[in-house]
Amino acid sequence: MSAMPDVALFVTCLVDLHRPNVGFASIRLLEQAGCRVSVPETQVCCGQPAFNSGDDESTRTIARQVIEAFEGYEYVVVPSGSCAGMLVKHYPELFADDPEWSTRAESLSGRCHELVSFLVDTMGVENTASTFEGAVTYHDACSGLRELGVKDQPRKLMATVSGLELREMEETEVCCGFGGTFCVKFPDISERMVSDKVALAEQSGAQTLLGGDMGCLLNISGRLSRIGSDMQVYHVAEVLAGMSDVPAIGKGGK
Repeated sequence: MSAMPDVALFVTCLVDLHRPNVGFASIRLLEQAGCRVSVPETQVCCGQPAFNSGDDESTRTIARQVIEAFEGYEYVVVPSGSCAGMLVKHYPELFADDPEWSTRAESLSGRCHELVSFLVDTMGVENTASTFEGAVTYHDACSGLRELGVKDQPRKLMATVSGLELREMEETEVCCGFGGTFCVKFPDISERMVSDKVALAEQSGAQTLLGGDMGCLLNISGRLSRIGSDMQVYHVAEVLAGMSDVPAIGKGGK
């Protein structure tokens, strides 16, 4: 690792379109960790919607553009376990029969990290020196947890946030029901799953729910809004970066 690592931020579609504040928070955290951060303008969607729908050819077309956009950077960091999992785990699978693109996909996979795990495991960040007053509960998103092993890292950094009290909900590792295209294909099942998730979150007694994947957070905040809950939802990067002074997700703020 170089003295000042060159890091490219993969913003993700949901952050770009629904919550740019997460992208700015990610940049702040990376720069505080000593990284030189770039945001390649030619990046596009990771291709996960097409991939989940079985359209491998369209996914490969998208993946080639993403791979090209992020070549030449020491690290690629993603504020989403779902999108990071796509780049790390599934891009190499897509090009298994294509020697040239397989090599390039494997290169990207080896340089790509979920944001909070990168800060803790690669950059050795131990304290973000941020403040957040109140009790929070944390939702472990499926892809980050199961594909990338993101579990202890966010909790390690949350423990250093002044004023923050973590109250773990029961079944924190259970899916919220978003699941990419799952929530569209199976809306009744998805609604039941997110209803169970928000009930457990509220039972924790926390006023705020944090997580590391915008898909989950939009799904959960949407359900909380529909049942009239006062619980606030933020991406964990916003709290760690001291940038939670904006309306919560689903409350009209970006």
